[in-house]
Amino acid sequence: MRYIADFHLHSKFSRATSRDMDLAHISKSAKIKGIDIIGTGDFTHPLWLAEIKKNLEEDGSGLLTSKNPPAGGLKFIITGEISSIYTQGGKVRKIHTIIFVPDIKTANNINEKLTGMGNLYSDGRPILGLSAKDLAKLILTINPKSLIIPAHAWTPWFSIFGSNSGFDSIEECFEDLTSNIYSIETGLSSDPEMNWRLSALDKITLISNSDAHSPANLGREANVFELEENELNYKTITDIIKKKDSKKFPYTIEFFPEEGKYHFDGHRNCNVIVNPFEKKYPNNLCPSCGKKLTIGVMNRVDELADRSAGFHNVNFPASRHLIPLAEIIAESLGVQKGSKRTQEEYLRMVNHFGSEFSLLLDTPTDKIAQINPKLAQGIERMRQGEIETEAGYDGVFGKIKVFGKDKEAAPAQTSLF
Repeated sequence: MRYIADFHLHSKFSRATSRDMDLAHISKSAKIKGIDIIGTGDFTHPLWLAEIKKNLEEDGSGLLTSKNPPAGGLKFIITGEISSIYTQGGKVRKIHTIIFVPDIKTANNINEKLTGMGNLYSDGRPILGLSAKDLAKLILTINPKSLIIPAHAWTPWFSIFGSNSGFDSIEECFEDLTSNIYSIETGLSSDPEMNWRLSALDKITLISNSDAHSPANLGREANVFELEENELNYKTITDIIKKKDSKKFPYTIEFFPEEGKYHFDGHRNCNVIVNPFEKKYPNNLCPSCGKKLTIGVMNRVDELADRSAGFHNVNFPASRHLIPLAEIIAESLGVQKGSKRTQEEYLRMVNHFGSEFSLLLDTPTDKIAQINPKLAQGIERMRQGEIETEAGYDGVFGKIKVFGKDKEAAPAQTSLF
């Protein structure tokens, strides 16, 4: 049976996060999206952990369920993200790490240890002066069943391979604890195909998550598992990640990486965007103002890669690149993603077809066309990779279009209901 999991998100206690990121709204959005397993996020924040304890209960599997009302089979897994800022090798390092833990007791013990190392109340993703290695050692000492995963591994800032504050290898970061690092999160600006270019990652499982700061962004990237019902538990899920079991973990759901906000090099203040495969500037300086360009993910992957672009690694889980449904609807209507018309059509379609993922992944486009021909055309083009891209850079999200100026889309159809 297919289970879709999004492990990395943030609560209302994280900075720059929607106040709707509470358990009720997260559960509601997960159901609409078609997500089966969702991370709690932010377990290190004492107030959020208190809400988790109040509203969720452990079911004996290492996962949690909603107390009241039941969340339609939705399972929660206790996760959080920690920001480490420290000096190593004469350089300031800024690394974000995702932590998976198997029970509330472990979460409590971790919070007790971290209290005094930083202000856990200040942010759902606390900032600590602890190195990524020392953090991993602390967590694994408390409970070796915990999972340590470098977050959004290629983002220029706050990541293990980031161009501004990261490392050139997992070994350089975690040293003698490297054998405990089984996975990295690829992030929105890279996809598995880009990561396959590094033979150093051949033993590493690549996971993808939304890193959502609002309910609408849940599931924009996710992980797909094929499990028997009795395998729906913390141990099986973490074992699959540790062993890179592509039979039980067949694919990830991906952004088109161009849509991520750090795909290309660039300088936002000067509106300078640079495809590193086409042009490079001396010393990576902005041609407009002379300040440093932000080196994007594509350039950084190419710098560390020992394989050419297009290398296919058959031993990895596959990937399926999707465009969020609201974006396709908005483009088809010629309106903004957050507009009332987009939201009404979004709810109409997911109510008819069951969930966003059912619509994007499974539903034949001829059935979609019976309700909305133009949307069906857009989804078919997405599935075929027939897209036009404007890559993101220096914190600016890219744009993905399925209805280019040279493509005549089918007329929109009025509601049948």
